[in-house]
Amino acid sequence: MFNRRPFRLFVSSIGVAVVTLVAYKVIPVNATTVGFAYLLLILLIASTWGFFEAAVSSVLATLVFNFFFFPPVGTFTIADPQNWVALFSFLATSLIASRLSAKAKARAVEAIERQKDVERLYSFSRAILLIDRTAPFAQQLMARLAEIFKLNGVVLYELSTGKFYRAGTARLEGVESQLRNAALPGQSYGDAQEPRIIVGVYLGSEPVASMALDGAKMADSVLQGIANLVAIGLERARAQELEQHLEAARQSEQLRTTLIDAMAHEFKTPLTLIKAATTSLLANPNESTETRKEQLAIADDEAEHLKELIDDAVEMARLDTAHIDVHPEISNLQDTLENVLASMQSEIDERKVQVMCDHQLPALAFDRRLMKLAIRQLLDNALKYSSPERPVEIGVHGRDGALTVEITDFGPGIAFEEQGRIFERFYRGPTVKNQIPGSGLGLSIAHSIVQSHNGEISVSSRPGQTTFRITLPVVKQEIP
Repeated sequence: MFNRRPFRLFVSSIGVAVVTLVAYKVIPVNATTVGFAYLLLILLIASTWGFFEAAVSSVLATLVFNFFFFPPVGTFTIADPQNWVALFSFLATSLIASRLSAKAKARAVEAIERQKDVERLYSFSRAILLIDRTAPFAQQLMARLAEIFKLNGVVLYELSTGKFYRAGTARLEGVESQLRNAALPGQSYGDAQEPRIIVGVYLGSEPVASMALDGAKMADSVLQGIANLVAIGLERARAQELEQHLEAARQSEQLRTTLIDAMAHEFKTPLTLIKAATTSLLANPNESTETRKEQLAIADDEAEHLKELIDDAVEMARLDTAHIDVHPEISNLQDTLENVLASMQSEIDERKVQVMCDHQLPALAFDRRLMKLAIRQLLDNALKYSSPERPVEIGVHGRDGALTVEITDFGPGIAFEEQGRIFERFYRGPTVKNQIPGSGLGLSIAHSIVQSHNGEISVSSRPGQTTFRITLPVVKQEIP
């Protein structure tokens, strides 16, 4: 690397020579003026490079001042004793001024560095708040630290997990044992052989991690500031993770309770009819064959209905997981819709449901059981929120390489600000939350099923009319 000090001394000497040449040959001036010129040059050198270069220049200027401007000129002898006083005063003034200028410069540089440190700490604190969950929090935290403070390398050892997280170009091998024996609270230590610092990370008095930093000298206050921010960041990430676990557990418990309530309600009707049929058969063993067949047919139909309800309940429980197993087979969407209507006769009762289907709908590969469940949820939602006097309209159409199922009710409609959230699990609008019974699961389940088929589900609503639309692409799908 280029050594700057000899170069600075050389330039300083040239500066003294230039001032001497100008004052002695080009524009002859008196000794006082030359002294001020030397003093200004020395102050400039001190403020630019520092005390050492200014001190050397002061000594050189004193010698040249004596040789060229104090009689007898051309020698280092001084005839007048007063000139000795002037010369030493000049030297002392030059050195003192150089020292003061160098100190002022050092303080200015220190102030600038402190400001930069504060800005870096602020940037680091903002970066902590902006870290997402696409990668481990600690890994992203170290990457931001290395980037903001321009470190060659950084290693974090997290005590709770025992994991190491690295960032930067320098891998900092061999620091694992030092990190496990993290530094004492509020202290740090460095390796004389390596440009690295080990610092403990504490949350209050509790150790949570330790870090190895390489590539930048930092004040202890900055190191502790970084350590405190890292501790706060790790604690924030831990709190968020705990909150997510608690929310997941709460939703799972809520889902379980909702399913149990739904099963208890839905199972009553078919169980009651089955019980009535079997009780009638047992109480009247001499009933005619036709009557017995009729009672057995009722029991068989309701047993099938009960089986479908159980399948739906099991499927709803499975939808609590992130992955939905889809078993597509070539099917007719109109037939699936008719099966849904037949299975919901008790819910539809005397309500008017208008069905409009295009002729010759193309066959489509989908999971019939799942799609029945999705359509059932949307139809149940339409029946629940529309007036009994108004019909529910269902349309099945083939358009632009896709099949659409549209279910329209003529109820009060959905507020615009709520439409973006109605497919969230357990969400129910504040206007109907306490007026109409429901779990907030139906639309979420339909949304998950349609997405698992690479389709889309949407809603358009205005006061007096709401339409839910399922769109499935008509593409050639592989059947397992």
